[in-house]
Amino acid sequence: MSVARIVSALQFCPGGCSFSPPARRDPAASLQSRAFNLLLRLLPFKQQLASAEAVQAHVQKLALQPASHEPTGLGRGVEVTLTKMGGWPVYYTAPSSGFEGCNYVMFLHGGGFINEIVPAHWRFVGQMTREARVSCVVPIYPLAPRATAEDLVPATGELLRMLLEDAGSAKVTVVGNSAGAGLALAACQWLRDRGHQQPDQIVLISPAADASVSRPEQAAIAERDPIQDIPGIVEAGRLYAGELDIGHPFVSPLNGVFRFLAPMTIFSGTRDLLYPDSIDLAARARAVGVPVELHLLRDQPHNYALMPTPEGRRARALIMRAVA
Repeated sequence: MSVARIVSALQFCPGGCSFSPPARRDPAASLQSRAFNLLLRLLPFKQQLASAEAVQAHVQKLALQPASHEPTGLGRGVEVTLTKMGGWPVYYTAPSSGFEGCNYVMFLHGGGFINEIVPAHWRFVGQMTREARVSCVVPIYPLAPRATAEDLVPATGELLRMLLEDAGSAKVTVVGNSAGAGLALAACQWLRDRGHQQPDQIVLISPAADASVSRPEQAAIAERDPIQDIPGIVEAGRLYAGELDIGHPFVSPLNGVFRFLAPMTIFSGTRDLLYPDSIDLAARARAVGVPVELHLLRDQPHNYALMPTPEGRRARALIMRAVA
């Protein structure tokens, strides 16, 4: 089924839970969301992805001045512990009122595999810990080009395997945004291919599922996207791929096998140049019997579910209920 036909069937419903025509249409973006889209265009995100050279300069700068990964913005009511697993720093959060009976979330942050975790990610981790009363496991994975998909996917899969083993009867959800969502999907495919247990569910926020960014319609979408641009995403994907082909499922998990994966919830918006991949991802997973909820909203940007807008708050409320 083509992307155009799937979009037509979805009619951009807020629930996005079915490929049959929904009962109501997705309303126009809120005033706050439209204002936030304008603000995003004034920030340097898109310029940093405007060319391969811009990405290379950014990576070189970060190599000289590495960004901190320490938790900033978790908020009250959250306890945090730092440990190391497989040589990676791994943070554990828990509600200050007590850990007993908590379910688990492994959170994999975005940043195109070239940027460190940021305060917006930590605020989201704090909200999940506090409101959903879960323990969050946050691996600080090494960045490209120092580490590549060939290293990161098996290592992340192994961390997830250990978490599932330690969790016992508690629910385990993998939540990732952008690059972290792509890594989450690839790690779950890695688990499945080796006969290991799947998590209870996978939550993908604006997933980076195909590093080639090669769909013809994406050039037009990139003009509307206030954050991302194609040349920079392609270059970041090349750095992350290392010696692997850009189409390898570790790099582009959209090309992987979806059978027997955990149920998925996907959030995307039509001002995100990656959104056609989310539609395709949902269709491929559903075609092999994987339950999928696709929340595709009109005029929402990349990572809208983490943004301080009414649409973002509604998405986070859905995530809190899913992981609790």
